[in-house]
Amino acid sequence: MYTYLHMQRRDFLEMGAALATTQAAAFGQAKGGKKRSGRPALMKLGTQHGDSDEVLSVMAAFGVNHICGNAPSMKFDENWSVDGLSRFRERVEKHGIKLEMVSLHSNAAISRSGFKNIMLGKSPERDREIEEVQQMIRNCARAGIPSVKYNLTILAVVRTEPMPGRGGSRNSAFDYSKAREEPPLTEAGHVSPEAHWERITYFLERVVPVAEEYKIKMACHPHDPPMPRGKAFRGVHRVMGSVEGLKRFVEIKPSKYHGLNFCQGTVCEMLEKPGEEIYDVIRYFGSRGKIHNVHFRNIRGGFLKFQETFPDEGDVDMIRAMRVYKDVGYDGMIMPDHAPQIPGDERGRQAFAFEFGYIAALIQLMKQES
Repeated sequence: MYTYLHMQRRDFLEMGAALATTQAAAFGQAKGGKKRSGRPALMKLGTQHGDSDEVLSVMAAFGVNHICGNAPSMKFDENWSVDGLSRFRERVEKHGIKLEMVSLHSNAAISRSGFKNIMLGKSPERDREIEEVQQMIRNCARAGIPSVKYNLTILAVVRTEPMPGRGGSRNSAFDYSKAREEPPLTEAGHVSPEAHWERITYFLERVVPVAEEYKIKMACHPHDPPMPRGKAFRGVHRVMGSVEGLKRFVEIKPSKYHGLNFCQGTVCEMLEKPGEEIYDVIRYFGSRGKIHNVHFRNIRGGFLKFQETFPDEGDVDMIRAMRVYKDVGYDGMIMPDHAPQIPGDERGRQAFAFEFGYIAALIQLMKQES
């Protein structure tokens, strides 16, 4: 995940230029489209790309007024206390930005996870980790932070060799036929679908009631990328790597506070024809109030073979997708996630500035259409 660090004034100017250019481009693409009316556009331009004061000042200039902050600490320490979280929120608010969400420190592959025993299914260690999550939720509520995002994964994101993109850029890609299971097993060993669902259910049954009591929305990221149905990768069955798996996930513990960090790119990866199918998937989860955060990402290709693109060049009509989020009344953040690599673009600053501008323009378009 990209973070803006050690940015110079020149970098800010380059990002600002890219932002202005892409806003104009997005409006140009939308020009002439059918104007809609109906529900107001409630979505917000968000970011997950750093929360230092330096980054926040740039985000405020871009009009990004809501963020998902990084995990305050990878340990359950003073930074996760009510006072620590309150100081974090107050520092963000000084920039005119709302700390809408924070990442739980389980947001990592199992080898790096602060809660790895939850996904190993190892008791009583997982019970201690679940108690920490419960207390994080309580402390977020008391500190005025309304939501958290997390990941229930054993495998990290899997990719194969990048693909050439436009203008000499390089696109992150996945081709299952070229994927290598190295090493052949993770620390978890062989994990059947039943075992994987048991561990997820064990977690949700103990954590969702606390989130409901304290009115904290929980947003879980799907498994990226999906793998062939009924087939393990490095010994693990990716049960949240299909739309049906995501439906099962949100139904395990019914609550309006239990939902998805809806990575549109990852969900597109689950589909044979994402350019035709993704809109109904957005509508299914959005109309049920199960989308709590959106990673607004486009791809070219589909199930088992795809590449990540800039938002305006993939197979998905991103204007149409944004209209569906509006139509279902989605009122959370929409943010960039991944971006192609541009030669000479250190840390992806210009690529992400393009994506922020593109999303900002589409949100503005949705508001005008309302």
